Amino acid sequence: MQSRGQIPVSDESGHKNDESNPALEPRRRAAQYVRMSTEHQQYSTENQADAIGQYADTHGFEIVRTYADEGKSGLRLDGRKALQQLLDDVQSGRADFSVVLVYDVSRWGRFQNPDEGAYYELCCDLAGIAVHYCAEQFDNDGSPFSHIIKALKRTMAGEYCRELSVKVFSGQRRLITLGYRQGGPAGFGLRRQLIDHTGTPKNALGRGEQKSIHTDRVILIPGPPEEIEIVQFIYRAFVAEGRSEREIAAMLNARGVTTDLDRQWTRGTIHQVLINEKYIGNNVWNRRSFKLKKKRVQNAPDEWVRADAVFSPIVDQALFDAAQTIIHGRSQRLSDEEMLAALQELLERRGFLSGILIDETENCPSSSAYQCRFGSLLQAYALVGFTPDRDYRYIEINRALRRMHPQVLADTVTGIEAVGGVIAQDPVTDILTINREFTASVVVVRCRETPAGSLRWHIRLDMGLCPDVTVAVRMDRENREAQDYYILPSLDMKAAKFRLGPHNGMALDSYRFDSLAPLFDMAARVKLLEIA
Repeated sequence: MQSRGQIPVSDESGHKNDESNPALEPRRRAAQYVRMSTEHQQYSTENQADAIGQYADTHGFEIVRTYADEGKSGLRLDGRKALQQLLDDVQSGRADFSVVLVYDVSRWGRFQNPDEGAYYELCCDLAGIAVHYCAEQFDNDGSPFSHIIKALKRTMAGEYCRELSVKVFSGQRRLITLGYRQGGPAGFGLRRQLIDHTGTPKNALGRGEQKSIHTDRVILIPGPPEEIEIVQFIYRAFVAEGRSEREIAAMLNARGVTTDLDRQWTRGTIHQVLINEKYIGNNVWNRRSFKLKKKRVQNAPDEWVRADAVFSPIVDQALFDAAQTIIHGRSQRLSDEEMLAALQELLERRGFLSGILIDETENCPSSSAYQCRFGSLLQAYALVGFTPDRDYRYIEINRALRRMHPQVLADTVTGIEAVGGVIAQDPVTDILTINREFTASVVVVRCRETPAGSLRWHIRLDMGLCPDVTVAVRMDRENREAQDYYILPSLDMKAAKFRLGPHNGMALDSYRFDSLAPLFDMAARVKLLEIA
């Protein structure tokens, strides 16, 4: 947004303005943050910017920068790149403004933990940058009263999302029971059909397309005849011919038939066709949920929402039932202990579990077999000590990196000693003192993948121990090997923590190296005779 002009310094007669008038004092540089999800037009970024602009004029601010998140939920920081960039600019010292202007507390975020919104505001405050809410009734004066009201507003913003989540779930449940499809691709052999409020068919929806009229609904209809024939072939080959999922996948791949995603068939994708009730016309929903953007969970069958025989089937009910009998019967000859042992072995080998992973594993009962035997996959997971959330692999990776850290330290010490350097390692803090001249801290930095597929590395500098140099070992995408190294001198680092991407500009990437050779060069000792 452009500046709204400079404040005049003299009137038409040439006399200087009264410097005691606050409205005529130099404007303070400000940034504005605007966010719009899909809630109400009143929260359009244009409306927010207009209100913020009026507030800036009234309070003597000049808007020099805009951070905008459009179409982004306020429940989490993830995915809100503009707010992430704002916080990064503030904490890194790059911010060229002294205040952040926001329309109201809900635009800053609808975090389920109100302290999270307060924390991000505190990060700005600690950097000397105030956050002003322009459309709220309280004053942005930092008084105890304003803090109390802000805390209440943050709680109300989060509660709004919780109430909305309940209403949306109830509405979706009702639509499922009426036979309407809720989200997700149709799958191989089926298509999504758009119908109007009277039930009159309209056009079919392609992959990724969505309905544009609120009163329209979506149902599943049979797909092209050639795809229907493939689905029926899968069931016949499995039931009548006794073929395994892997054999059927190989037969289809040999014929050049691909899935609805234009990929080759696998044991898991064949298995999913064999167990999905939509092929017999049943509408089943809420197998998995992702409420309030916290974590994806796999729900027990008694939590599923279903409506039977609401779509046109493409597989005969008796054929489908026969396939389920075979699938469930494959595990009957295994005891509970044997099935759990197979699951435990898979968990130890891969570090996590999922229905697809189980179905893709040879000589392991299918995910549906575990559901049938133990009531649900969640119950089977619990019996082998697995918690199915996204944080599990995060914890396992962190454990692996902690185990790696001593070896990285040892390699660093060996490299420095090899070039003649003298090194001492603090047994408590692991801080290295090199040649009695400078100290170094070695940190192993985990690679994170954002929901959009971008890679990020979060580095925290140990300001308490104040090492002269921090050696950040940046891991690769799989967090198995070092990708590169950042040798960061404390004198040049203005923030205690910052985020790296694949490319970070010369300000940071000038400290990036493919090996620790530059650190070893810093520690190398050269004999005076060699210099002479």
